[in-house]
Amino acid sequence: MKGGRKNLKRAVEEQSLTLSDGHSIMQVLSLRGSNLIEVMDAQGEKSLALFPAKFSKSMWIKRGSFVVVDASEKDKVLESGGKVACIVSQVLFFDQVRALRKSPEWPEIFKSTVSDEPCGSLKGHISKQEETVNEHDSSDDDGLPPLEANMNRMRPSEWQSDAESDSDTDSEKLNLE
Repeated sequence: MKGGRKNLKRAVEEQSLTLSDGHSIMQVLSLRGSNLIEVMDAQGEKSLALFPAKFSKSMWIKRGSFVVVDASEKDKVLESGGKVACIVSQVLFFDQVRALRKSPEWPEIFKSTVSDEPCGSLKGHISKQEETVNEHDSSDDDGLPPLEANMNRMRPSEWQSDAESDSDTDSEKLNLE
């Protein structure tokens, strides 16, 4: 393993995070392609940020993720007509966000966007029977962070078996004959 990836993973495992001058926490709004992402800062301003290639195979981000961005020369770049105003320096994971949320460094605008339960949108699709099973299995977590819902898959609210629908149509055919 190359030294760059080793140091990158070591920095991710670090729980404590201190922001230096010019660094700020921003939320990812959209992925634009070609290592460009749209981010929103603590004042609600949107800008483009560069997601460096060193993160490409070791870290992934999605909409709603939080990143630490080096925006020290943001004003100079925007005045000169450039569109990419900042560079991502670190990706924040669930445990880091949870720890930072309690600190004074966390921006007020993001306090309402972070939920304690990252898979909250999945909860509406879980049946009562699955909830009781999940309550008994909650002790088997072993300190792991909660799983996030896969937003790429739609989960139907009700399942109707093909056997029931086939038997209904067969009985209707018999009644018609």
